[in-house]
Amino acid sequence: MLFDLHTHHDRCGHAVGKIEDYIQSAVEKGLHYIAISDHSPFFFSDEDQLHPRIAMAKSELASYVGEVLTLKEKYKDKIHVLLSLESDYFPEHEDIYRQNIAKHPFDFVIGSVHWVNDVSIFKKGRWDGLHEADRIRNKEDYYKLIQASAKSGIFQVLGHIDAMKGFYPEFTQIETPIIDETLKVISSEGVSIEVNTSGKTKDCGGWYPSNEILERALHFGVDISFGSDSHVPDRIGDDYLDVQKTLKEIGFREMVYYVEKKRQVVLL
Repeated sequence: MLFDLHTHHDRCGHAVGKIEDYIQSAVEKGLHYIAISDHSPFFFSDEDQLHPRIAMAKSELASYVGEVLTLKEKYKDKIHVLLSLESDYFPEHEDIYRQNIAKHPFDFVIGSVHWVNDVSIFKKGRWDGLHEADRIRNKEDYYKLIQASAKSGIFQVLGHIDAMKGFYPEFTQIETPIIDETLKVISSEGVSIEVNTSGKTKDCGGWYPSNEILERALHFGVDISFGSDSHVPDRIGDDYLDVQKTLKEIGFREMVYYVEKKRQVVLL
């Protein structure tokens, strides 16, 4: 069974193509499920669209949901279309995100940490000049936010949990026990993590998370899902079969996806 739970489109301001382009690509590639999961608005902001090149406007959310549901019906004989959202996680704004997400019939929500200490994790140069203690602190701050997102109850899937390495591959060399601590929390909360193949488009190459983290995730009993994090239609389902093969080699026996917030299992 083929699925892709993490896709974007032009509403977010940095992806190419309409929602239907991604669905059509999924149909052409033989996928059984595709989730549309564009970046959530910055709900806490007084501005309608705080960052036009990062996420959709608050005023666009209802039309986004409506369009996905319309296309879900249109393509129901060809593919299962799931309604989702990739939501930022800001602990100080947890309630307003929870309230806004609850207004819509999402099949699941991806929780992704993109901001640590008010700086984007993808900002090039954020690591320049930092001493070892500062690098450790930044890495641990990142994973503490991921732990809090797992405990929030808002999300079913956690997105790209080592994406901070995207433009700083040395991130993986920063030694701290925080990753094992985080995986224990994720497991205890019953939330899944995704294998996200968009890491291959960044300086780090490869996937998020690393195979080493996936091995630890297996040890702690963490569920694994999949998302290409496509920002162009051609990347739908990218490396899915390779991901399945790798997961089997590591020792996983299943992957998961979600329909109406209910966990579904795909045997490997």
